[in-house]
Amino acid sequence: VQLVESGGGMVQPGGSLRLSCAASGFTLRSYDMSWVRQAPGKGPEWVSASNIGGGSTYYADSVKGRFSISRDNAKNTLYLQMNRLKFEDTALYYCARDLGDYDGLDYWGKGTLVTVSS
Repeated sequence: VQLVESGGGMVQPGGSLRLSCAASGFTLRSYDMSWVRQAPGKGPEWVSASNIGGGSTYYADSVKGRFSISRDNAKNTLYLQMNRLKFEDTALYYCARDLGDYDGLDYWGKGTLVTVSS
């Protein structure tokens, strides 16, 4: 199992980025998936989740209305569209395979860095 994030970078406040997470070694459509971020000096923060098939999506209050999670099952890829970025969105963003509340996140990528700066 491998997860590889990409799409991070530096952006001004109010800007947008789209993160991608390429999955291999398993079939994306068969699993819930999540995005988690970790800001400098802080603990991990769950950001968003997409259930099996992508029919339901969930967001942390801090990103609701600004971020959108989606998946392309044919490409085995998960996405996170981030709009109206704020300074406090600066973090290392990880995608992870989500086994639910009991079993948690079992595989993580290495992350992609998002820096919001003027």
